Amino acid sequence: MPVTLAAGDAAPDFALPDQDGQIHRLADYAGRTVVLYFYPRDDTPGCTKQACSFRDTLGEIADEAAVVLGVSVDSAESHQQFREKHALNFPLLVDEGAAVASEYGAWGEKTLYGRTSIGMTRATFVIGPDGLLTKVWKRARAADHGQAVLKALRAAR
Repeated sequence: MPVTLAAGDAAPDFALPDQDGQIHRLADYAGRTVVLYFYPRDDTPGCTKQACSFRDTLGEIADEAAVVLGVSVDSAESHQQFREKHALNFPLLVDEGAAVASEYGAWGEKTLYGRTSIGMTRATFVIGPDGLLTKVWKRARAADHGQAVLKALRAAR
């Protein structure tokens, strides 16, 4: 049965390496708001739009005392290239084997252009300073997602 997390649920803990091998744990961000977004693949059109949307709004998101962490199953090397190519200014975490994505319900069956497959869905979780989910997007829109998250952070003040 697929995992279904909702606002008010405790966020599953994680410990994942970023593009440089540094480990990020949810506990490292205790007392801060975390925007944890899962995306299918580095440097694809939709994922690039989404990442650049976060890049372009990161200053305003930081003004709301929040950090952004991107997560995919791509390698650290792939993440490094993606960050450099698009001047991304936040960590990209490596979820090899999709264990964390599975815990968040962001890994599983999906349909694209009438074809069903197993993989990462474009899902975003806003985790409050207390470790509880405050907002969940199960199917995020790529192009303006940074603005949507910023709007939700401001509404939660």
